[in-house]
Amino acid sequence: MAGAHGGRGRRGGPVVAGVAPDTARRAAPAWAVDEAARRRVPLLLVHAQGTPTGGYRKTDVRPSWEQWNQTLHEAGDRVLGEAVAFAETRRPEAEVSGLLAEGDPAWVLREQARDASAVVLGSSHLSRVQEVFSSASVALPVIAHSPCPVIVVPEREHTAADPPYFVVGVDGSPQSAAAVAFAFEEAALHGAALRAVYAWWRPEEPGIRDEQAAEQEGRAVLAAATAEPAAARPGVELEHAVVRGHPVEVLAEASEKALGVVVGTRGHGGFTGMLLGSVSQGVLRHARCPVIAVPHAGARSG
Repeated sequence: MAGAHGGRGRRGGPVVAGVAPDTARRAAPAWAVDEAARRRVPLLLVHAQGTPTGGYRKTDVRPSWEQWNQTLHEAGDRVLGEAVAFAETRRPEAEVSGLLAEGDPAWVLREQARDASAVVLGSSHLSRVQEVFSSASVALPVIAHSPCPVIVVPEREHTAADPPYFVVGVDGSPQSAAAVAFAFEEAALHGAALRAVYAWWRPEEPGIRDEQAAEQEGRAVLAAATAEPAAARPGVELEHAVVRGHPVEVLAEASEKALGVVVGTRGHGGFTGMLLGSVSQGVLRHARCPVIAVPHAGARSG
């Protein structure tokens, strides 16, 4: 259950999902209600009323705060109601509720993340890079401060391999243990295998001895990082892979047919690089499947 990822979030806490104004975007709510049903926890769908956007504008509304607020509230009620109905239809056994909140969406979701098992966010197909990195994005601010895992689900169609598998990036840092543990948890919940990947990168052409040493080091790191969680979840089929290449490129390639790719948000390089550093951001930009960002054990919201 949710407690496998240490002190982050709350054991048995709800899965929290952000609901976008565009009601046609269903990938994130679908993943969220499936996640909640698998974990046997409630689903809380959250729609935040922030600054009025073009999608809410009506020509017959006078530009007053009262009118804008009423318009936003009515639109938010409609969006949230449709999302709740969608989730209940998809998973009738799930306990689903909605929250219409006022404020910046990133702040609202960060607050709800305090007691959550996981937070699920959507990312559109055509503007994934712009959305993830623009000032209007909620993904990076939520990931930066969330005490629980954050799952970013692309809206674009994605076909996973059969049999299914998850990918987790491993760099050997103590902090990356949280990502590995959560990856095993997700694999077990989905009845999927797990591919643990260690990337080693040297811009210059390595010699044979360099490659042999890197292979040995990678195998040792993977064995140490996965030994305990693998023993705890013996039903998860595990594969180790040591790959030469930049971590972002390696994970992007490995994610093509994966159900999801799991990365840490802290570390000393490799896959769990800086919270908003090149690796974490690069994986969000280039992964071809949902990305699960897992905070380290000492993470706290703020």
